[in-house]
Amino acid sequence: MLRRSPGFSLLAILCLTLGIGATTAVFGWIEGILLRPFPLVARQDRMVALTGTDRSDRTDVSWPDLQDLRKGCTLVDAFIAEHIGGATLSIGDRAARAAGSVVSSNYFDVLGIRPILGRTFEPSEDIGRNAHPVTVIAYQMWKDRYHSDPAIIGKTQRLNGVQHTIIGVMPEGFFGTFVGYSFQFWVPASMEEAFEGGGYKLENRGARWSEGFAFLKPGVTIQQAQAEISAIAKRLEAAYPDTNRGRGFKLYPLWQTPFNNAGTTLPTLRISLVVACLVLLIACANVGNLLLVRSFARRHEMTVRIAVGAGSWRLLRQLLTEGLILSAVAAAGGLCLAYWCRNLITLMFPPPATGIIVHLPAELDWRVLALSAGVCLVSTVLFGLVPAMQAGKIDLAAAMKSDSGGVIGGRGRAWIRSVLVLVQVSLSFMLLVGAGLLLKSFRAMQDTNLGFSTKGVLVTGVDMVSAGYDGPRMRNFQDQLSDRVRALGGVESVAWSRAVPFAYRSYPSAPIAVDGFVVEPGEQPTVEYNEVDPAYFSTMGIPLLAGREFTLADNDTAPPVAVVNETMAQRFWRGENPVGKRLQAKGRWLQVVGLAKNSKYSSILETSKPFFYTPLRQGPMGGPNLQIRTRRGPESMANQLAREVKAIDANLAPGEVITMREQVDRRTWSQRAAVSLLAVFGGIALLLAGIGLYGVMSYAVSQSTRELGLRMALGAGASHLLRIVMSHGLGLTLAGIAAGAAVALGLTRLMGDLLYKVSPRDPESFAWAFLVMAIAAVAACFLPAWRATRTDPVRALRDS
Repeated sequence: MLRRSPGFSLLAILCLTLGIGATTAVFGWIEGILLRPFPLVARQDRMVALTGTDRSDRTDVSWPDLQDLRKGCTLVDAFIAEHIGGATLSIGDRAARAAGSVVSSNYFDVLGIRPILGRTFEPSEDIGRNAHPVTVIAYQMWKDRYHSDPAIIGKTQRLNGVQHTIIGVMPEGFFGTFVGYSFQFWVPASMEEAFEGGGYKLENRGARWSEGFAFLKPGVTIQQAQAEISAIAKRLEAAYPDTNRGRGFKLYPLWQTPFNNAGTTLPTLRISLVVACLVLLIACANVGNLLLVRSFARRHEMTVRIAVGAGSWRLLRQLLTEGLILSAVAAAGGLCLAYWCRNLITLMFPPPATGIIVHLPAELDWRVLALSAGVCLVSTVLFGLVPAMQAGKIDLAAAMKSDSGGVIGGRGRAWIRSVLVLVQVSLSFMLLVGAGLLLKSFRAMQDTNLGFSTKGVLVTGVDMVSAGYDGPRMRNFQDQLSDRVRALGGVESVAWSRAVPFAYRSYPSAPIAVDGFVVEPGEQPTVEYNEVDPAYFSTMGIPLLAGREFTLADNDTAPPVAVVNETMAQRFWRGENPVGKRLQAKGRWLQVVGLAKNSKYSSILETSKPFFYTPLRQGPMGGPNLQIRTRRGPESMANQLAREVKAIDANLAPGEVITMREQVDRRTWSQRAAVSLLAVFGGIALLLAGIGLYGVMSYAVSQSTRELGLRMALGAGASHLLRIVMSHGLGLTLAGIAAGAAVALGLTRLMGDLLYKVSPRDPESFAWAFLVMAIAAVAACFLPAWRATRTDPVRALRDS
């Protein structure tokens, strides 16, 4: 029966393939990015993320606190620690950046990962100050860097100027435990200072440097484990008030992990899942309409079947079987489509930093396949049951009589088809509204005033701390490199800073006190800050509203000074000019010498917050980040910068050189991905809705031949018939848009965390969606209406 109607079969399979493929791809993304994001890692259903907390936000965890958690938690099988970072990898006479992690010695054993060569870390390698320069490398690094050398164990590799002995090679497919990136090496916790700097931290309870994961015991819920570690945090706070007052710990399910791309992709994947399910529902309604139309066209066949003794159940089985075959073929096509699209979200990911490989694939494992099979079964029932039930209600005596429908008079019998079209149109309208809202929000992000320049500014960095530089040596290197870079053609200014806007690493913060500002009992204001060069404000294009910038004289022998932003002045000095006032941070008093304009620091979505700047030369160490205002492009500057760094120290290498615009775009990639995905799904939904509307109108015209012929015989003109058919189709469209708008007004508020300066009920987005839907409806209805005007009245009356 399907071979007899190849056009119908192909159209139905195409619609279902798009719907099933979209949902399967999103299921795979959710499985591979949120639920089980770490290939080869065992017991991920019991794995949770661990961070520290303070009064204002999350923090890292200190090594002594982690050891106390290990000793005191009875509901957790194991804790592992990890600090994500990078290293300067020496390759012959040059250097390059490589991404890696500092981990606790039990890291691989707890994850259930066995090396293909060598061994992993031993417990003794957690102890000592830079005492165990050993490393485990990733399979990809072994393959690319060492050409799959089977004798690699025991050879050395220089990381951050320190010779590390390679002791193991990880299996292919293990990328580490950071969602989105794959790493090239791992070193034990005892080597933390060589990669992070800032002194020896393994015995310092106040030095919080690691993130981590916990593996719950079987049957233990995350809420039970959280209650236990919160109780331990209270005991630590009482025992160590100097370092642990106001501190705690928090557990997160993997899909909410805040220190990797799981938390970043969650809003996008949540929207994508809802949208993909809506597309599948539209596809099911579309195919249901096609089957319903086909079942009416087969009324004579069904009548004959009933006449020779077939019962209603036999007809129901016949049509459900045909629907199941359609869904099985479409499921195979959908799985192929999902497999082809499994890396699609990676294409939307921002370009990775140098030395980092992006890894965000869909995971099409047995769970996804089982869920897809369930989707196919449900979709079969959805699109096959109603037509099958209608076919089973045929009245034999009435069916034997000639019965022709009409565009107007036959509507009573076509209400099911009309309802299915209404569903398609309303859902498509909702998706178009969502896409319009996200697009307008993304444009608002692109146009927003960040408070600093994104044009003509390049950002990069040189990791000197992990290479063993102390403060004086670092400042000497920075001065030399600044002089060399300023001498390059096209460079206007150069500035160093401890942090850079919109970077992955958060700004440092400090408790402050302000002369004349009275705090509530128990309150301790904490404000983020940045340590910057004298040329920082001019290089970044941050205007000063009062006072002065820093100068070279603001060094470690001069009185400590600071520049504050507008919000800080408003909050702590009640809008007065703060220049000449004092604030205390980290135990020293700073005199305010300037007032800077507010800017965005970490996210476009953030609200204005207090912030201050201090001179880089008055801090204990220099900053690793370099900002260059220049007319030159990133590639040209990267080559020149690499040569200049090598000329000063061949063991150092600059990081990736990108524009400030790209730096900002990397933090808004989730909104960009949501816009792209919703636009794709919205286009598919619009196509399916157009096909459904076209199918219904074509069938209505084909079944109204007698009525149309009679009208023309009585003097109706082509324009009259065109108006009748078009009004019927557009009436269905308007009703669907009205229903979709009503639902969209309630549902678009769920997109609030993805919207920026756009109301979920933005009238412009609704208007654009209405216009696009109306154009698609006119296009879908016009061909059947035009065909109706070509009816030959004599032939229509004779044949009927």
